[in-house]
Amino acid sequence: MTLEEVLIQKPSERAQCSAGKALEEVLVSAKANDSLTIGVYESAKVMNVDPDSVSFCVLAVDEEFECDIALQIHFTLIQAFCFDNDISIVRVNDMQRLSDIVGDKAEDFEDAHCVLITKPAEDSWEDPALEKLHLFCEESRSYNEWVPEITLPER
Repeated sequence: MTLEEVLIQKPSERAQCSAGKALEEVLVSAKANDSLTIGVYESAKVMNVDPDSVSFCVLAVDEEFECDIALQIHFTLIQAFCFDNDISIVRVNDMQRLSDIVGDKAEDFEDAHCVLITKPAEDSWEDPALEKLHLFCEESRSYNEWVPEITLPER
C-alpha cells in the first residue's frame, strides 16, 4: 500500500488494516507461547472450566456458516459468553487464512471456526498487539459494532 492510498483511506479502514496485522501478530505470538485453543467445542470447554483464562476470542466465518444452523447457534452462545465475561471478540471472514496462521503444516484444522487466546498460568506473556486489539474492540463497541469484523492480511 502506498502512502497516498493510506492517506485517502477512511480512519475506520486504517484501523481495520492495523487491527488485521495486530491480530496476525497476536495469533503467531500466542501460538509460540502455547496460548491458543482451536475449535468450537474445545473453546466451549475452556470457557466453561476457566473463563478467566480467556483473553481474546476470534470467530471465523466461511461459506459453510450460512448453511450451518448448529454453528450459528454455537457462535451466538460463544458471543453471549464473551459479552458476559468481558472478553473481546472479533470475526474474521477467511477461515482458511486463520487456519494457516494458527495451524502447523502437518495439521489441518477443520474446526478453526473459533480460536481463543488464553493467558498463560505464569502471566509472563504480554503482547502490545493484544492491547491494540482490545482497544480496537472497545472503540468498535462505542459505535455499536459489538463483534467487529477484521480482515487478515494476505501472505
